Order: sequence, then structure tokens, then C-alpha cells
Amino acid sequence: MVEVTQDLIYEVLRNIQGDVSNLKGNVRELRQDNVSIRNHLHLLQGDVNNLHGTVGQIVDRLDLRELAEAQARFEPHP
Repeated sequence: MVEVTQDLIYEVLRNIQGDVSNLKGNVRELRQDNVSIRNHLHLLQGDVNNLHGTVGQIVDRLDLRELAEAQARFEPHP
């Protein structure tokens, strides 16, 4: 069995400290990626909202045109 010495404990603790440092860096990168994804989603939501508005305007114009065509059938023509 290996004898536990202060040097061995120090080496293990130093390795753990390095691992924790790496984990902190990775978590920081993941947070930045998460913020970036959230920003992209907000931009996409704005684009979808704009498209929804545009489609609504097109539908309104089509409805008005169909209404005008239907009304024209009932008006006298010279």
C-alpha cells in the first residue's frame, strides 16, 4: 500500500486545483455561448414578428381586393 505523505497530498490537491480551474473556464465559455444563443433567438423572434406583420398586411390587401371584386359585380356598369 502506498504511504500517504504530505508531498502526495500536495500533488493531488494541485491536480484538483488545476481541474477546478479548467472547469471554471469551461463554465465561463458555456455561459458566453448561452448568451450568444439567447441573443440569436431574440433576433429570430424579431424576424418572425416582422414576417407575421408582413403576411398580415398581404392578407388584408387580398381580402380588400376580393371584397372590391365581389362588390363590383353588384354595381351597374356603363
